[in-house]
Amino acid sequence: MNTISIGASPWQRFRAVAIGAGLLSLMVVNPVMAQERLMRTLTVTGRGTEQVATTLTQVRLGVEAQGKTADAVQQEVARRSTALVTLLKARQVEKLETTGVNLNPVYRYDNGAQTLTGYSASNSVSFRLETSKVGTLLDEAVRAGASRIDGVNFVASDAAIAAAQKVALRSATQEAQAQADAVFSSLGFTKREIVSVQINNATPPVPRPMFDVAQRAELAAPAKAPLPVVGGEQEVEASVTLQISY
Repeated sequence: MNTISIGASPWQRFRAVAIGAGLLSLMVVNPVMAQERLMRTLTVTGRGTEQVATTLTQVRLGVEAQGKTADAVQQEVARRSTALVTLLKARQVEKLETTGVNLNPVYRYDNGAQTLTGYSASNSVSFRLETSKVGTLLDEAVRAGASRIDGVNFVASDAAIAAAQKVALRSATQEAQAQADAVFSSLGFTKREIVSVQINNATPPVPRPMFDVAQRAELAAPAKAPLPVVGGEQEVEASVTLQISY
């Protein structure tokens, strides 16, 4: 902090006042300049998509049984479920897991009266397998004890999705830069530097269903020929936002 002594010469007093005014000017101007630099930016968002082949199939199978007693129904479901899981393990499916176990009473209603008539039990499992092998396996699963197909979805491998995400991100970044170049060119501004980058989205594709969930397939008997199962392609989407100074 500058101080002016009482006995100082007029020149000394003038010099001290000038220095103080200069410091005050810097304090006022610097925030303004910083805010101006912050305001002189362009924000653009680019989007990219990449097709990925669905070489795997996610399958959900159910085993269901009904009977007079809960114990008998559970034993039947357990027997058929064990045979089904043994088959799936022998076929070396991926990500095999139990997805549901249910036991429910079954009632009959007569003139508002409720009568217990038996029990219904079910067990469901899910797994992944190469799409080319699914048709034959579904037929084998019916013979092993499966009574329902709860869902068949086509998915890509984790490696394929990761590679597609990178390509989609590159495309999104290039599109954002192209948008910025077009705007700067039309306005006659000069692009300086990218001050921030935000990846908004790089999502894997949603599995594509083979069967509508509302139209769950009931398997009464194995087909005479293997069920044809054909995959396809899905899109991996990504978006990138750039903030560019000018």
